[in-house]
Amino acid sequence: MTTLIKLEIVRALRNKKFMFFSVIYPPVLYLIIAGGADSKPIPGMKLDMGLYFMVSMAAFGAMTAVLLGNSERIAKEREKGWVRQLRLTALPGRGYVAAKMAAAATVSLPSILLVLIVAAVVKGVRLEPWQWIAIAVGTWLGSFVFAALGVALGYLATGDAVRPISMLCYFGLAFLGGLWMPLTILPQWVQNIAEWLPTHAYAALGTAVEAGGAPHLKDVAILAGYLLVFTAGAAGLYRKDTHKA
Repeated sequence: MTTLIKLEIVRALRNKKFMFFSVIYPPVLYLIIAGGADSKPIPGMKLDMGLYFMVSMAAFGAMTAVLLGNSERIAKEREKGWVRQLRLTALPGRGYVAAKMAAAATVSLPSILLVLIVAAVVKGVRLEPWQWIAIAVGTWLGSFVFAALGVALGYLATGDAVRPISMLCYFGLAFLGGLWMPLTILPQWVQNIAEWLPTHAYAALGTAVEAGGAPHLKDVAILAGYLLVFTAGAAGLYRKDTHKA
């Protein structure tokens, strides 16, 4: 499994298109959205635009790496027979799923750190050392939820269908979860939906730390619940795919 994780990381780092959209694109988007924003608090929140979008774009970048990259690679590997070849080795099914999740989450770390660095250097965001560490660690750990979703989608759809399905999940969860704009300026029905979405809970980990507190137990519980559901779904779809082979 360790060998497979290393292989997946090397493959991702060699993919220039993947590296741009998962590592470079999020901090650029952060500067576009929050670059000209002032330091006034967002209506209904204690945070300004620079702080809010620092966390949301770090989460968005991590989602790009673990969700889109994972789902497409797995679907294509299934079609090419690579997964079938791996079944002939000593690698167990759970090892394959775990390796995909771990490799994807590892690659997401540079994106998270780069957004935080850009926020500090360009936008002048200032936080306590423990807050920077807590935001980085919390955002990275939370990305495992979407890595599991990426694995599940990779087994759910074919190589041709996986991209539109994953993009729909990707942009839908990002918008409804408040990554593109603060939920306080969106309609109430959107806020009601977002309260139970993994993306909202994901970003809330960092915004709670920015406000000087700890992540809320409700958000942690929501993410843990989605992680169990997505992981179980990925494992079940893997077993189903095995029976077809």
